[in-house]
Order: sequence, then C-alpha cells, then structure tokens
Amino acid sequence: MNSPEIKHTPINKPFPILLVQPPIEEFYLTSKRTIPYGLASICASLEAKGYPTQILDGLATDKSKPIAYPNGFSYLSPFYGREDSSFFSLFHQFKHFGYSYEHIGTRVRDLKPFLVGISSLFTAYCDQALETAMVIKKFYPQAYIVMGGHHPTHFPEAVLGCRAVDFVLRGEGEDSLGILCDALKNKTDLDKVPGIGFRDKGKMILHPPVWIKDLNQLPLPALDRINQSYYQRNKKAAITMVSSRGCPMPCSYCSVSSTASHGRFRQRDVTDVLREIKEQASRLDIGFIDFEDENLALEKKWILALLSGINEIFKGNPPELRAMNGLYPPSLDREVMTAMQGAGFKTINLSLGSFSKDQLMRFKRPDVRKAHDRALALAQDLGLTCVSYVIAAAPGQSAASSLEDLLCLAQRRTLVGLSIFYPAPGSLDYAVCQEKGLLPKRFSLMRSTALPLDDTTKRLEAVTLLRLARILNFIKTRIDTHGNLPLGKACASDVLYGNRDFISHKLVQYFLEDGIIRGVDKKGNLYAHRTDADLCQK
Repeated sequence: MNSPEIKHTPINKPFPILLVQPPIEEFYLTSKRTIPYGLASICASLEAKGYPTQILDGLATDKSKPIAYPNGFSYLSPFYGREDSSFFSLFHQFKHFGYSYEHIGTRVRDLKPFLVGISSLFTAYCDQALETAMVIKKFYPQAYIVMGGHHPTHFPEAVLGCRAVDFVLRGEGEDSLGILCDALKNKTDLDKVPGIGFRDKGKMILHPPVWIKDLNQLPLPALDRINQSYYQRNKKAAITMVSSRGCPMPCSYCSVSSTASHGRFRQRDVTDVLREIKEQASRLDIGFIDFEDENLALEKKWILALLSGINEIFKGNPPELRAMNGLYPPSLDREVMTAMQGAGFKTINLSLGSFSKDQLMRFKRPDVRKAHDRALALAQDLGLTCVSYVIAAAPGQSAASSLEDLLCLAQRRTLVGLSIFYPAPGSLDYAVCQEKGLLPKRFSLMRSTALPLDDTTKRLEAVTLLRLARILNFIKTRIDTHGNLPLGKACASDVLYGNRDFISHKLVQYFLEDGIIRGVDKKGNLYAHRTDADLCQK
C-alpha cells in the first residue's frame, strides 16, 4: 500500500540518510544529557544495511537565543518573577537552544538526503520537531521525512497532521527505519513496515509500536558520527551509555515502567556493553560516562561484572561514572557500592520518590526508605556524595507531604533532587490526569518547568518547594565547606551587592530570620519572591 499522497523525485543510489536531532525551546539545557545516542544506534543499523547515514545534531552548539514565552506560557510569569542573581533563582528567560531552523534547512539542502529521520523524544518539545520538519520540507522537498521517538509513538495522528511529515515510526526504530528505506527504494508495500504510520487516500494507516527483542543483536551505536567536541566535561569527552531499555518497576509516573505502554525491560549482555565502552575509549579521552538506564544496578552479578570490566579497560584510572536517571536503593549493598567507588563513581543518584508511605503507594513504588538510608550511610563510609530524587505536585499529592520530604532530607547527608511532576504520555499517571481533566491544554506544557498541574499542590506551592529545595542544598553545601550553619539575621536594607555566593549566604540569613525568600536583581535591588507563606514559615 504505497501512499499516493507522497510524490518525490527519484534519487539515484546510494540513497543517503540524514538523522536530525532538533533544537529545543526551554528555560535551560543540560548539554551532557542531550547526546543523540538513539540516533547513533539507528545510524549503525542503517549503515549495516548499506545506507550511508549522517547525524545532524541541532543541539551540538553553544548557540542559544532569548525568545518570548510561547503561547500558553504567560501564566508562569508571576511564579518565576524577576531575574535573580542568587543561587535561588529559578527560571527567567525562555530560549531557543541549538542551531536555527534555517541553518538546519540549509544543511539538509546541501546534503541532499533521500530520507530525513527526525527524533521527537519528549512531547513538550514536539513543536520544535514539527517546525524542523516543515523547514526541511521547505528547503528540500524531495526528501522523505519520517519522525520517530516517544511522542509520535503515542500521538501518531497529531504528528501526521503536519503535512511535512510523511511517515511516523512507533516504538524503537533500529529495524523499522531500515525496512522503510527498503520499501521506498524498491517501491514495495509500506503497509508491511512494522510500527509505521502514514496517510493514504485521506485516511491514516497506523501500526502498533514495535520493540527490539534482543538488544545484543544490534550493532554498536555509530557514536563516531556525533559531534563529540561539543560534549565535553573538564576538557575531556563526556559520553552516554545505555545498557538496558524499559524498566521492571511499576512506578505510576514513569513512561517506561512495567505498567506503562513501553516495551518490556531488556538488558544487554555485560560483554556487549564493555565492548562499546572499549571502542569509545580507543578513540576518545573519556572523562565522564553517564549511564542513562532506568535501573543500572538491579542485577548484582551484572553490575559487578560491568564495574570490574571498566576498571580493566581504564587500567584502574577510570573516568567519572554517573547514573543520572537514578539508582534503585535496595540494589546498593556494600559490595556493589564499594565496586562503584572503585570504578569511578563519585556521586550516587538515588531514586526515592517520597518519604511518605502513602505517596509511595500512590506512585506504586516499593518502600525504599530504609534502603535509601542504608545507601547514604555506605556512601559516607566510602567518601561518595549523594543526591536523593523526590517528586512534588503529582496528582493527589499535597504540598505538606512534599515539605516533609524536604525536612526529612534536611536531616540526611544528601542533596535534594526535587522534580515537579509532569504527565508523561504512556504512564499510569497520565491516564489519571486525563480522566480527572488535569492535562494541560497544550503538548508544550507537559514539562516540569511549566508547573503543569494545579491540583492538590497549587502552582504557588510547587514553585515555593523548588526554592526551598535550593535553599536547603545551599545550606548543606555551606555546612560542608564552612563547617557551620548560617545564622538568622534581620534584613535591614533594600539593596545587596557582592558575588553570587555572598549574596546567597545573606539571603539565607534573612530567610532564617523572617521566612521570606528574597531575590536580588542585577542592580543589587532586593525584592521578595512570590511564595506560599505557610510553607516558608513551617
């Protein structure tokens, strides 16, 4: 079933493919977490089938441009307020991160690909992916455009509503994109492409998502196609590793949990992961490896073999290792954490969720509180720092419960990693929000920075919790570096000058005295942030 709506000029062999990571528009960007690892994996699979493939990473640049709040975001202005020079500043300026759309369109026109694959991983950034597709179609209409990722997997009709997108591929694309390329090249039936969605005679043909059954059968990602010069940490290469997909845990807020619509949990053989790390180390001076797994240490024998292998590869002088998605506390006993410390871990990111037993039950998370505290004690013995992840403002969650989480973490040797809940398509909580009429009206608002829910935790309470978490982390760091707790002090002026650390220290003193969270603008003027007074006074 070839779609008559798609008319393209035939392109001579060798049918070049271009994979594009679009720019994003957001308040901030963490560059070491935007490495297009998934595109590199698809690139390797395409090349194994004989399709020459390149990656155009729209985020591999320091370029950013201040832009106005998008439509629908204006309600955030009172919550984030004026610019703040202290460490307690949240978000002020919305920006376009990455290359301009015109630059991407020009590059595509110069490269003249047969097909362009665009990643759309997060629903909140789907507008940038669609804008990228429209610009590419304008600059080089001859190319087929296919979009894949989490967003088109869950909302294929919305994506195909954009006439610039010819196809969507639902699920994981390493196999299906190559099959699509074969079908287009040989003019065979598109309906046999797994996971495909396309328009045909005014109708949308949609196939169910497909998932790779055996990750070990995939070729190693073509990571040499990534612009590694942009992804650096302390002048050394920062790389991403993915050793598994999915997650066996049933957490209600997660889009890849066992209760979500994502594929089941699959883990690569440790030898395959080590082979990839060794290949990377042979061509890069690696200083940082982030494992983007949902559950890196779940299988003890596996993680111990991984850590031992990393030590062998780097001859006992490994790069810093991190698992920034968070580690499951019950999987971290003394043997595992000792091996982690020896293999390069300096900071342990712990997935906690909440200290509230009731909230953990709502999240469908196992009660990991004792295991969390045990991991903190082991970390202290081993000289490791910790960050504990908790969630606030989820449906049915109270601000008082989240404040209690902060107070519990205040008593422990760990920094607070507070995330504001957002409805992740495919998760149980997304369905709950949909049923209760809590979903934002725009896809672009499904992000933490948009404070998307105004439910049992109000937006003012959510933003107050964020500022309190930053104050708490500053105090913890101050105690570690100076050995004492800042003392309360009355605010006797309406101006404050100095460097960021000095300003923040003074603001903490004022807060401890009167419970008012203040900011300082560029001119040194003091002002009070808009906050929930009850939360601040508790």
